[in-house]
Amino acid sequence: MKILVVNPNTTASMTKTIGAAARQAASPTTIIEAVTSSMGPVSIEGFYDEAFAVPGLLMEIARAQKSGANAAVIACFDDTGLDAARAFAEIPVVGICEAAVKMASYIARRFTIVTTMERSRIPIEDLVRRYGAGEYARVRAADIPVLSLEYPQSNARDRLRSEIATAMREDDTEAIILGCAGMADLALDLTHEFGLPVIDGVSAAVKQAEALVGLGLSTAKRGPYAKPVPKPYAGLLTDFAPQTLNGKA
Repeated sequence: MKILVVNPNTTASMTKTIGAAARQAASPTTIIEAVTSSMGPVSIEGFYDEAFAVPGLLMEIARAQKSGANAAVIACFDDTGLDAARAFAEIPVVGICEAAVKMASYIARRFTIVTTMERSRIPIEDLVRRYGAGEYARVRAADIPVLSLEYPQSNARDRLRSEIATAMREDDTEAIILGCAGMADLALDLTHEFGLPVIDGVSAAVKQAEALVGLGLSTAKRGPYAKPVPKPYAGLLTDFAPQTLNGKA
């Protein structure tokens, strides 16, 4: 089984962190292909960045699908481009926010997502409601610029720990979800430090992708995830016409 794990921003060092977490979670026979998007923002912090990250993400999924990937994981906690990817791809596509929220719901009745910037909190709250956890999940922002997670000398990890402690005190939380793919390497240490489950969405998504492939399941192609209607795209988006991107032009 081969699973694509795509970082939809263009920071390769973050992809390295993401790939290591994915491989640690994967079964011994699963091949993880961790890739960095070739176009888009260096980090995804808000709606604007998210919009411009989607084309590069779709290109990576199209390439991996042609090379035999069995599933894809979108390693951004905004679940960037998830609906578009599911409509386009023939293989199952898993978002790390959805995977983490569903995993947490198996082990806790109350849980808190700790994300990076305040501007990311509202979009994640919208996703939590969409995934059916709005009544028992809280989202907190630790005021951490995404790229600061790459630098041990920053205070990003201390701010993350402080926000987790606040969630335990004020939310009566039973589990923590790390609300950024760049935090993927911190889950085990934080679990031991705070004495409660800490869930990394990358790992959760890999295990759910393995389950979907193992069960022979992929995205339904009726309704909103039906294949895109072939049509010309103009200007800089010419190569993103559905019939071109999937190699059937």
